[in-house]
Amino acid sequence: MNLVAIPSLPEIRLYTPHPASGLGRLVDPRDADDDTQTEDGIEPRPPYWAYAWAGGTVLSRYILDYPQTVAGRRVLDLGAGSGLVGIAAARAGARTVIAAEIDPNGVAAIGLNAAANGVGITIVDKDITVDPPPAVDLVLAGDVFYDPDVARRMMPFLDRCLAAGIEVLVGDPRRSDLPLPRLRLLAEYQVPDFGHAKGLPSGVFSFAQEDC
Repeated sequence: MNLVAIPSLPEIRLYTPHPASGLGRLVDPRDADDDTQTEDGIEPRPPYWAYAWAGGTVLSRYILDYPQTVAGRRVLDLGAGSGLVGIAAARAGARTVIAAEIDPNGVAAIGLNAAANGVGITIVDKDITVDPPPAVDLVLAGDVFYDPDVARRMMPFLDRCLAAGIEVLVGDPRRSDLPLPRLRLLAEYQVPDFGHAKGLPSGVFSFAQEDC
């Protein structure tokens, strides 16, 4: 894997795949339909944590542009993937950063990426959405509405976070399962997404309690 700067985020470098990295072997065979067409033929797509997704990218850009969002606060990077959002929060002055990720390879990637960017992150390698919210001030939820089942699991957890007085920010390129009635747009950026080379308009949103 190569350590490279992320498009739209030159301040941060991540280990990313190249054609000879062999990361495609780590993808679940059930995801074979996600293989990509290249000039040399069909190649297995590397796993999700090997890429910067649009929602995480815009959250990171927003945090670095407005460091007061996280400065001095306890932050949770929910569904951390590569650790990009947590790294941005740490770089922007968060007091502590927790990265929650259930994929063991993703957990390893977070450790490598955090070290490469010179920041310390506490990694939680389990599904925290089934538990009470951790002791944090801010939840950063990038790309957690990419699948209807995942979205249904996230909503009760995010609601518990709000009930506990924890602020929630969401980053997403307006996928179909995004709960737009619960969101207030804070900023929008044009960035690439997982599996898409071209930029997509992607938003940073504040997650609000449901109207009674």
